Amino acid sequence: MLRAHKHWLPVILWMGVIFAMSTGLGASDNTSRIIEPLLRWLLPHSPPENITLMHFLIRKLAHLSEYAVLGLLTRRATGITLNPQHPARAGWKAAGLALLIAAAYAATDEFHQVFVPGRTPALGDVMIDASGAFLALLVAELWRKYRPVS
Repeated sequence: MLRAHKHWLPVILWMGVIFAMSTGLGASDNTSRIIEPLLRWLLPHSPPENITLMHFLIRKLAHLSEYAVLGLLTRRATGITLNPQHPARAGWKAAGLALLIAAAYAATDEFHQVFVPGRTPALGDVMIDASGAFLALLVAELWRKYRPVS
């Protein structure tokens, strides 16, 4: 029993990282102070509107990536919870449960932003977040199913 609980700790810690980034810390005004100067340095001849677009895309890729990680961590924990002896055999059931948890957390994370000055919730971000978890889980399950056995 303790073993299964131990594997939920990374999920909870990563949710804490996501929560922290949904505060003012992760607001566009704050990330632009780092990302846009870096982009201007890397691409000195790029027009300002391109820098702004790239900053936007980087922020959306961050959503996708952080929820891909959450999906994989949650898949690991659900696999151990559903089948402690053979977590990999929990398969699509564990992946589906992990996706449900990640998508629900994405929705609550966006709701949290209602209360954060400088942040606004967006249904599109929930979709991007859930897509990140979905894609990571799909790749992981397909890898598990079709990987070469050594």
